[in-house]
Amino acid sequence: LQECILSGIMSVNGKKVLHMDRNSYYGGESASITPLEDLYKRFNLPGAPPESMGRGRDWNVDLIPKFLMANGQLVKMLLYTEVTRYLDFKVIEGSFVYKGGKIYKVPSTEAEALASSLMGLFEKRRFRKFLVYVANFDENDPRTFEGVDPKKTTMRDVYKKFDLGQDVIDFTGHALALYRTDDYLDQPCQETINRIKLYSESLARYGKSPYLYPLYGLGELPQGFARLSAIYGGTYMLNKPIEEIVIENGKVVGVKSEGEVQTLPTCLLPTHTCPSRLGSFGFGHNKYREKLVFGLRGQMCWAGAGVSVTDSADGCRGGLWPQLCPVPTDIYVCMISSAHNVAAQGKYIAIASTTVETAEPEKEIKPALDLLEPIEQKFVSISDLFAPTDLGTESQIFISRTYDATTHFETTCDDIKDIYKRMMGSEFDFEEMKRKKNDIYGEEEQQ
Repeated sequence: LQECILSGIMSVNGKKVLHMDRNSYYGGESASITPLEDLYKRFNLPGAPPESMGRGRDWNVDLIPKFLMANGQLVKMLLYTEVTRYLDFKVIEGSFVYKGGKIYKVPSTEAEALASSLMGLFEKRRFRKFLVYVANFDENDPRTFEGVDPKKTTMRDVYKKFDLGQDVIDFTGHALALYRTDDYLDQPCQETINRIKLYSESLARYGKSPYLYPLYGLGELPQGFARLSAIYGGTYMLNKPIEEIVIENGKVVGVKSEGEVQTLPTCLLPTHTCPSRLGSFGFGHNKYREKLVFGLRGQMCWAGAGVSVTDSADGCRGGLWPQLCPVPTDIYVCMISSAHNVAAQGKYIAIASTTVETAEPEKEIKPALDLLEPIEQKFVSISDLFAPTDLGTESQIFISRTYDATTHFETTCDDIKDIYKRMMGSEFDFEEMKRKKNDIYGEEEQQ
């Protein structure tokens, strides 16, 4: 996705772009696999999917578990580039948190917050004061700080300032700020306040939840930006293997594929293609993701959770459950269905993910799997987290990071902005992404 977005931006800015992908589909690790038969092959499952799974082409299964924050950076990129004209989105129905053996809806309105049994009456009042403070907070206006130094005061001290209890702190840090551990408590509060603001502002856009999801799966995102690049003259080649990055005097000069060398002054690579320039974040921070395909007609129930979520009129309930159980790192579950055009009618896709902490990663997400039973088919994958050790300014080889275990694309967008700054030598500017008013590249609606 990073490479596709950057190729779109560079093409809009008049750069010549050659985009080579060894896969037969767009997006690499952010692709959506279809038909279902291809997913079975990818995970080396014997035989074909059972007839009960419906038509294989009705399935588009994401390889990463993420949503878009409605007021986040990726939505802004989609709007500025007008890639939204190629995509349709659906608001995820709700966000839930697991606490004390029960599943609670994360309040999406003030009325829901007042009615929620997640907090007592007095806690709700204190929490409301805290949310008003966060809403008014502006890191560029010291008058909004109310005695807090955003770069020095810890989040633990901010919670203490508003006299918030442990349950509210857990709820705020994990369901709103979307932290996966409690390490943030002793770090400067600015990042956490901005995370809560993003959640609140995203929620205000559509009201049900802060999350958006593209119909037909996340794989539509890289395809949309690939189309943008092509409209502005970019060349895309799928099923194109890269045999060698040609380097002279420490600087990239070309790329060799199928015996031919294409000269180029700058090269952008995903992490897995250039291991000598990568640095692993270490075993304790490897991401583990498990893909689960399961289905029940009419109603879904989480065994032992004391709660059931019935289908809405459009045939699905989408949800994300942070902090499913007291483990060192939260487990997230993203759920989508035929209403998002990613599964056969009456079927659901749930993706449970966490960060690996032990040598037995599958056991770590067992609490989530237990809640999701019955599961018709399960697909398991483990992904290492990698980051480049070389800025790339000397070699002109720029490398993107792998996806982390966050539930949205904010850190992916931060990586895009960082690569842009290193490549171009200037700060990323959303205005640079805007399509040119006089573009005439093959868009019928512009004729």
